[in-house]
Amino acid sequence: SVDPVFTLRESLKPHKTYVFYCQSCGDIVVKGRKFLRVLPLPSENWSDLVEEWCCHPNPFARSTLHPQHDDCFLGDTFFLLNSGNKSHVPEFPKSKENTRVICKRCKAMLGETVSSDTIKYYVTEVIIQPSEGCFSPTPRSQFVQSMVTQCLLELSSAKSTFRFTIKGDNGKTYILIWLLNSDTLLVESLGSSSSHGALTLFGDAFMPSTGSVETWNAVKVLYQPCIKCRNKDLADAWENDMGVHPLKFPSETCLELLLILGLSTASLPPSLRCMKSFQV
Repeated sequence: SVDPVFTLRESLKPHKTYVFYCQSCGDIVVKGRKFLRVLPLPSENWSDLVEEWCCHPNPFARSTLHPQHDDCFLGDTFFLLNSGNKSHVPEFPKSKENTRVICKRCKAMLGETVSSDTIKYYVTEVIIQPSEGCFSPTPRSQFVQSMVTQCLLELSSAKSTFRFTIKGDNGKTYILIWLLNSDTLLVESLGSSSSHGALTLFGDAFMPSTGSVETWNAVKVLYQPCIKCRNKDLADAWENDMGVHPLKFPSETCLELLLILGLSTASLPPSLRCMKSFQV
């Protein structure tokens, strides 16, 4: 039921009050914040390109893009908030060894402290709703797929980028993803109990609860796992390729995404599970 045209930047508007919830357990993370400015950030590797744009030393070398009290900055996979008015967020030492922001109820990682007054929340870990609304739980697998899909669609549309590296907050590369097409329509024929059983492994991510709808939209991707040093040469080549866009998520979420991709591949007929060296 996710609208593929929806973008992450449309989920926040200035001059409206929002509540941030932990996606895993529904605990309130940020309560009643109204933003005067909601601004998009440049890509994470923007500073690497400055030398190509400027004929003099980097004019932004000493500048940092940190939000003020009533600002919200939007990255590809995260939100940056000023922590001056944060609520229900546990205090952590502002040291390099311990910058993770953890949900106090379920201990899920929500983000990380960027500076003494800035917190980064990942889009796969929080649900943002208007303050007059209420928290409505979404199955974890479905939420992760939805948010990652939105990231891929936004970047491929805005920047004509179709190859992505999925990195963890520990700096490791977990998955290489190649977006093949975004207008795939999946169809399940009636009475196909075997395929229905395979798809329900996603935690009802695909199949509607009523069983009355047999078609739904999806994106088709090629991917390569990179855990345990798999595909290291290809990962290194993609790392140095300016046409590949890095996407950073919590390491636990990267592993969840890898499992989701694996289950999706297993649900396909054997002849459709691979394309050359990539899995589908």
